[in-house]
Amino acid sequence: MPRIPWRALAAPVVAVVVAACLGAVAARPGTPADERAELAGRFRFAASYLNGDPAGARTERAVQPGLRRISAWISAVGASAAVGDIAGTGRDGDVCLVDPRDDSVTVRPLPGSAGRYAPFTLTPRGLPWNPRTMAPMGCVTGDFAQNGLTGVLVYYWGRSPVLFLRKAGVEPSADAFRAQELLSPMKTWNTTTVNATDVDGDGHPDLVVGNYFPDGARVLDTEAADDPRMAMQDGMSNARNAGTTHVLLWTSGRGGTEPAAGYADAPDALPAGVRHGWALALGAQDLDGDGLPELYLANDFGPDRLLVNRSAPGRAAFTLAEGRRTFTTPKSKVLGHDSYKGMGVAFADLDGTGEPDILVSNITLPYALEESNFVFTRNGPASDLAKGVAPYRDRSEDLGLARSGWSWDVKTGDFDNSGRPEILQAVGFVKGGTNKWPELQELAMANDSLLRHPPSWPRIVPGDDLSGAADNRFWVRNAAGRYTDLGRAVGLDQKVPSRSFALTDADGDGRLDIVVANQWGRSTYLRNLGSPAGDHLALRLRVPTSVPGGTGTTPAIGARVTVRTADGRVRAQQLQPSNGHTGVNSSELHFGLGEDDGKPVAVEIAWRDAAGDHRTTRSLAPGSHTVVLPGTGP
Repeated sequence: MPRIPWRALAAPVVAVVVAACLGAVAARPGTPADERAELAGRFRFAASYLNGDPAGARTERAVQPGLRRISAWISAVGASAAVGDIAGTGRDGDVCLVDPRDDSVTVRPLPGSAGRYAPFTLTPRGLPWNPRTMAPMGCVTGDFAQNGLTGVLVYYWGRSPVLFLRKAGVEPSADAFRAQELLSPMKTWNTTTVNATDVDGDGHPDLVVGNYFPDGARVLDTEAADDPRMAMQDGMSNARNAGTTHVLLWTSGRGGTEPAAGYADAPDALPAGVRHGWALALGAQDLDGDGLPELYLANDFGPDRLLVNRSAPGRAAFTLAEGRRTFTTPKSKVLGHDSYKGMGVAFADLDGTGEPDILVSNITLPYALEESNFVFTRNGPASDLAKGVAPYRDRSEDLGLARSGWSWDVKTGDFDNSGRPEILQAVGFVKGGTNKWPELQELAMANDSLLRHPPSWPRIVPGDDLSGAADNRFWVRNAAGRYTDLGRAVGLDQKVPSRSFALTDADGDGRLDIVVANQWGRSTYLRNLGSPAGDHLALRLRVPTSVPGGTGTTPAIGARVTVRTADGRVRAQQLQPSNGHTGVNSSELHFGLGEDDGKPVAVEIAWRDAAGDHRTTRSLAPGSHTVVLPGTGP
């Protein structure tokens, strides 16, 4: 038999595989119109504005001279929303809003909540503060002092974050908070995202801080004409010259009228090769069942990173895990080898397996930087993580979630209590009248050595447009198992691009509501008025406070909950409210139970503190419950 050159076989085989894959994609039908109408009928939201238009509202930031030609690009982030029980009513009915139009950080009660106080503004009184060179980019709610009271962390461009710690015995107001430096002395950081999670498993919330522009860069200083630290990314697909991602471990807390919290930088916690990605979102989730959260770093201009937690109380350590490529898997769909835009990250048990899937937002536009959103689901044992292997494959195309536009934050929640989570995505970049995609494409194809220099970029200023007219996505699963976008049908269309969401049951009616943080426009509140498909279970998981002057309880951050209904269905969630870009959810876990006829459900709760891992099982009726878990000291 004559020998056939392998190259002669390879081309037809590849062609057949590619044709089969493309044919499979093309053959997938959309959701029929009548089914779309039926799905949309399950949801109804009443929209209202949370804030008005500030005096002198702007739509562009003042930036240093070297960045003026791309001022609209630089001005495209900063809207944030974080919900929490700031008023101390026992319900997460308050919100911290960051409004880029006047760089304000305001705290206010949500409509229908139990809070009764006037909105107020948080400014770092008594600390170094120059509004000409510093601007807030987001806020995170949490009990940072561990005194049983909800405080607020605000992060900025131009300085390191500030803690606003709630004083005891003072009604909600600006005077009820004490401003404290997160780190002393203050650093010049440009932070875009922060996650509060228990990194080392000691039972206290630590912080992961994702910085964007290089440390020390004076991005907003209009007089910084010759700032040698200022640079854009050093590549479109593998940039590693951003500010440092930091892990800060909680060291101490104090309650009373002068609350305090101590945090210490753990400089060697992350592998050296992952510390300088252009971080836009941070996710924390226990993926291997040891009670310690793995970290997902969603990076702009380069590969995302999945980090396996090897920490112990008082010591933070992570190692890198990456996916494995198969013959039919594009490199960009292998976890840790994607190329362009990680914009948001969330975790959800989409199929009722009890295991968290990883959802990632990307830029997914025709004739643009189209990579794909990701839905990474487990395809191997969790023990592979310890070997540096991420046992996940991307199912975004199969599920209908691959493409959504220029997407930012992603959140999941069961908005109709059906037992199946829906998915939200914030969409849109810069809104204007002049399409800048052709010029941006030219930049993307240029030599990487040019990208770090702003003069080599096309002009992107107010009036220009990059995916500005897109609507937020509201993904609902259809009968065929694929997701269909019903954003416009259920009222999630918006006049300006959005950046993040915060989910909470503000009015306590058993239905999840939505806070939408909009860039260069009013932020909105979407009150859920839909007809529930079933009962719900809401859990406030708490542990006793254990610091001097602390009273009551504090959220059990990192706790893992598995709910089993009477008919055998399984739902699992973890208490990680600050996953994502700049949106922070309620610290109350919400489970839709579907048509379960009010029967009690089996609830397994696992949590970790300095004494190790703990578990308890309860039988709970549908409705809202506060569960105080045993504490074991500081």
